[in-house]
Amino acid sequence: MRGTRPPSMADVAERAGVSHQTVSRVLNGHAYVRPDTRDRVQAAIDELGYRRNQAARALVTARSATIGVLTAGTTHYGPTSTVLAVEAAARAEGYYVSVGSLSGAGSARPVFEQLMNQGVDGVVVVAPLDEVAHLMDDVASAVPVVVVAARPDIPEQSPIRYVAVDQVGGAMLATEHLLGLGHERIVHVAGPDGWYDAAQRAEGHRRLLAEQGLEPRLVAAGGWSARRGYDAGMRLAAELRTAGGPTAVFAANDYLAMGLLRAFWERGVRVPEDVSLVGFDDIDGSGFLVPALTTVRQPFAAVGEAAIHALLDHWSADPSQDAGGLVALIAPELVVRDSTAAPRA
Repeated sequence: MRGTRPPSMADVAERAGVSHQTVSRVLNGHAYVRPDTRDRVQAAIDELGYRRNQAARALVTARSATIGVLTAGTTHYGPTSTVLAVEAAARAEGYYVSVGSLSGAGSARPVFEQLMNQGVDGVVVVAPLDEVAHLMDDVASAVPVVVVAARPDIPEQSPIRYVAVDQVGGAMLATEHLLGLGHERIVHVAGPDGWYDAAQRAEGHRRLLAEQGLEPRLVAAGGWSARRGYDAGMRLAAELRTAGGPTAVFAANDYLAMGLLRAFWERGVRVPEDVSLVGFDDIDGSGFLVPALTTVRQPFAAVGEAAIHALLDHWSADPSQDAGGLVALIAPELVVRDSTAAPRA
């Protein structure tokens, strides 16, 4: 049998001693299947090497079992990690992923249309840049769309669902940690203009300091890279060891923090003895810097799952109800390591 054609669902049913419908229920994750029956069917699937025919499934369900992912075409850590998390979550739910990458803001509509032409069942847009999210406001879609973006200005009555990490809350966690250690003169090295994450992290930092009656100070890095952090660190280093100078720095991401660490080391500024330092993202390796970096961890796996579940919920929702707006705001986590301490005496 296996030498002449791929095993079919009927072959699995015969081998397991169950009906075709029971095999279908197992494949589709129905709850009302006895555990021993489910195990028997799964054993037959493994033994025969059965693989679901997605083309046939699409004919029956009128769905392609493919989700489109539209991304801004950046290799930065956050967006890349989000795309990978969305792909993993889609695969766990039995969907393929087709990725379209933007070469510029003007390419959003043609790339989106290309995904539509592939017959995708829904689209997840990873939109860290405000111009990308705003472009989606004018795109008419016959399939549900979920946007991953920390967007504060979601249009009212929008059919688009939004999923985001609480960037404001994450920045407040970092700032609250420094305040709790006794720091009052804190500098925020901010990310680039046009990025939701950068703007929301700066907003969270400003908001918490204002609540404490403290004056915020922001230094624009102009980018996300370690080089940009290094340049900002060289500008800051001279004042860090002066009376009345800053005693802590909150960097908008870990790469900026890495550059700051290098600049401070070159200028003889000790972390955390002379200045405490906090990053954002918890990139791989941040715990192995010297000193190990205190940072805010983004739960990318949870973001991917929330985005895919937002699509699944959209398909099952009452179409007469407005299903747009923010549907998941995911809390980040503070990771305390060796780069923060009480301010110098």
